[in-house]
Amino acid sequence: MKKSEKNSDAPFEKEIPLIAVVGPTGVGKTEVAVFLAEKLKGEVINFDSVQVYKHLNIGAAKPSPEELARAPHHLLGILELDEEFNAARFVELADRVIADLAKRGKQPILAGGTGLYLRALLHGLFEVGEVGAIREKLRERLEKEGLASLYEELKRVDPFYAQKISPRDRVRILRALEVYYATGKTFSSLAKEHAFARKRYPCLKIGLTLPRKELYQRLNARVDKMLEAGLLEEVKEILAKGYSPALKPLRSIGYRHMIAYLEGALSFEEAVRLMKRDTRHYAKRQLSWFRKEKDIHWFHPEEKEKILKLAQEYLNAHRL
Repeated sequence: MKKSEKNSDAPFEKEIPLIAVVGPTGVGKTEVAVFLAEKLKGEVINFDSVQVYKHLNIGAAKPSPEELARAPHHLLGILELDEEFNAARFVELADRVIADLAKRGKQPILAGGTGLYLRALLHGLFEVGEVGAIREKLRERLEKEGLASLYEELKRVDPFYAQKISPRDRVRILRALEVYYATGKTFSSLAKEHAFARKRYPCLKIGLTLPRKELYQRLNARVDKMLEAGLLEEVKEILAKGYSPALKPLRSIGYRHMIAYLEGALSFEEAVRLMKRDTRHYAKRQLSWFRKEKDIHWFHPEEKEKILKLAQEYLNAHRL
């Protein structure tokens, strides 16, 4: 699409081409995103659901001070741990950042592994209306009845979606039930109607991947480095500030494992073993998500010059 043409589904009159660096945790997305930002006069927009929070530094694998010095970063460490964050809120904040970058002549470079956030930004989310009261009732039921009971309910009202998610996925179970009780329609049927076909922004998606054995070795080593860097002390400091260990960000990988150790539920060795296992499983789920996307160009993370060449060709085409 040329500049003179207008995409009615885009959030701004002038199309803003984006570049997104995607892939599993630990593969090296930040380094590639920073490299592209340096070469393309860009700035990095984070789309990681954990890195958006303050205080979560070591366990969230936030960019290093050196990486932050090389390129400006956005939506990184901006929320308190007890603040809610979801795909809709991400889109709202990312739209503002993208508009600001466009005004300043900077290229937006997205980097992260939360696939739903990127999909929502590029294609929008379906509207379900006000769910505050419904959400509160479901949370009360969660405390009284437990997650297993709500998952069984989801299996009855939306079996197709229920079989696609884990019985332990509290966030998705509650969201699917919210949607059902707010609209009278199942989450799976609304997703099918929406189909994420609307295009809000043009985007070049750069996928990074490694052979599975190499990736898993890297992830195991990264856990060891996090522990050496003081992950346990970071968790102790967070809890000392009075934050509840039940908060959603503290249920993320690494933090929940260290909390379980501190509470005496796990030995340190078992906590580390489970942290490594869950990190590998998470990387596998991320790869499965992104592999389903048909328009991702896959590279080894060290192929930075090839990635840059493709990005330059993409941006040149949008300037025609």
